[in-house]
Amino acid sequence: MSINADTRQLNELASVFRVNGVRAQVQARAVVARGALNVKNGWQANATATAGRHARLYPSSISYDMKPHPTGASAEIGPDKTRPQGALGNLLEFGSVKNPPHMDGARALAAEAAAFAAHVAAIGTQMGRG
Repeated sequence: MSINADTRQLNELASVFRVNGVRAQVQARAVVARGALNVKNGWQANATATAGRHARLYPSSISYDMKPHPTGASAEIGPDKTRPQGALGNLLEFGSVKNPPHMDGARALAAEAAAFAAHVAAIGTQMGRG
């Protein structure tokens, strides 16, 4: 017993997924890069407002590094400990017994979360369209 089936439409859909998969990876990298830049800039702005005169160099220590991988990208955002006052990051962000936490990075991340999620959803919506 044999089964014959017309798989042309399935093959066309697979082709669309292959093309859009590559396109989605490129778009995902761009969304992560833009989101990381926005979080970095927000973190710097928050830190400028909260760091005070004793940590005036701290905001310029905030940076980000892109971490590409086969299916997209990720970013690491935060104070660079090799830059002036970058080592103050943990103390300023999370506080200590004598200092309240500033949560500058957490607030910047929260401010970007909705826009980032919307951009990722838009990429998902585009999948399947040729």
